[in-house]
Amino acid sequence: MLVLVVLFTVAARFDVVPGWDDLLGEETKDRSGPALLQSIQDLSRYEGAAGSYQIVVDLEKDAKFLPDAVRGTRTLYVGAGTVGAYVDLGKTGPKDVTVNEERTSASIRLPRAALGSPALDPERSYAVSKQRGLLDRLGDIFSDNPNDERAVQRLAAQRIGEAAAESGLTARAERNTTTMLKGLLGSLGFEQVTVVYV
Repeated sequence: MLVLVVLFTVAARFDVVPGWDDLLGEETKDRSGPALLQSIQDLSRYEGAAGSYQIVVDLEKDAKFLPDAVRGTRTLYVGAGTVGAYVDLGKTGPKDVTVNEERTSASIRLPRAALGSPALDPERSYAVSKQRGLLDRLGDIFSDNPNDERAVQRLAAQRIGEAAAESGLTARAERNTTTMLKGLLGSLGFEQVTVVYV
């Protein structure tokens, strides 16, 4: 048996038999079905700013009366994602836009900018390490979804959302929305444009 294993390894390594790699090679097949459209939403938001964030999540779950080697998990996870800040222009009505008779001055009232939901980037987010106790390892054998990372992903998204709320992203979105509206109305002949956020 050992001689056969050595012969197969040498044949594959040095390509002694043509097409040998194809015989023992790995093939990936995509058997996924078509994407199913679940809903469509009409949006009237202007996304004035977006932030890119990265966080290292260190999540540990312990049992009260058992040592970590027996029961417990600790996951070190790098989460990277983006958060957009937007102004919902669809909430403005005719009463929120005032234009003078000469059509040279306009005043617009808009709602305050809000933050969108954090979106984790699967290409840049990954688990660095995962330590599990003996009972957790045995449980993974019988689990339908071993090494589930949803808890750390939710925590990473929550922390990224908190960082976005503290980083002044909404104020930047309001400034950029004001600049966009002034440029748009200026091209239509308005000399003075005032944008107020309420």
